[in-house]
Amino acid sequence: MIEKGMIIGLFPNTLKNQARAIAVDIRHFFVQRGVTVVTEDSEADALQVVKLSDVDPATINFMISLGGDGTILRLIHKHPEIEAPMLGINLGGLGFMADIPSQNVLSSLQELLDGRYTISQRIMMEGESPDGQRFFALNDLVIHRAQNPSLVDLSINVGGTYLNTFSADGIVIATPSGSTAYSLSAGGPILTPGIEAFLLTTICPHTISNRPIVLKASDEIEVLYVSQHEPVEIISDGIPLTRMQTGETFRVRRSQRLFSLVHMPYHDYYSTLRSKLGWTGKLKT
Repeated sequence: MIEKGMIIGLFPNTLKNQARAIAVDIRHFFVQRGVTVVTEDSEADALQVVKLSDVDPATINFMISLGGDGTILRLIHKHPEIEAPMLGINLGGLGFMADIPSQNVLSSLQELLDGRYTISQRIMMEGESPDGQRFFALNDLVIHRAQNPSLVDLSINVGGTYLNTFSADGIVIATPSGSTAYSLSAGGPILTPGIEAFLLTTICPHTISNRPIVLKASDEIEVLYVSQHEPVEIISDGIPLTRMQTGETFRVRRSQRLFSLVHMPYHDYYSTLRSKLGWTGKLKT
């Protein structure tokens, strides 16, 4: 049922050709039903909706992302003050979080207003840089060799216990949500979203004996930069954050914050995997 005074945050990725046109259709759909629509101040006049700066972020009931998974990641980093559940409409390629196809937009919005949806809570991680800065990640935190022309050595402690020193281009520390992103490209396994764990995957390691490892989300991970080289780069969800010097330590722990993702009744995570990854296995009869 439509809630009295419902407010929807609508965020189109205007770099996508269809995004603005679909956003106008969504605006029209909601306004007809008495729902207030807000968007970023720079887009509000074009979409004829309320400016985001004119509302209390805590009053926003849902966020709607028009783009792909990358659009969702950019949104939660650009607007960390909004913790409303996210509905992702996929206008990109692979879309594990933005899983609603553009042709199903209006029917999905009606199901949203009718209360025919579920919300999954995804764990997030928090990184602490050597100078005490803290930042969160939904998908992954990456330590990468940056401008160094050779491999770098990274010493890893997990829960206060030494794990190993890896010589590699870097490491990916991923959540289950991020297991289908950079970590997967680097050879890591897929973790279903409900698992409370972190995944550590090395990037182009110097030895083939290195394998990804799944870690308890309750354990703090410490990454010590050992090599006597140039600084390495720390990246959160694809966004460069800071650099780390030789002898400095980067810490990763579970965040108290959760990411809420809206799913429609037809959502099937395993079907999404088969479709997005091009799996072709068939049942034999």
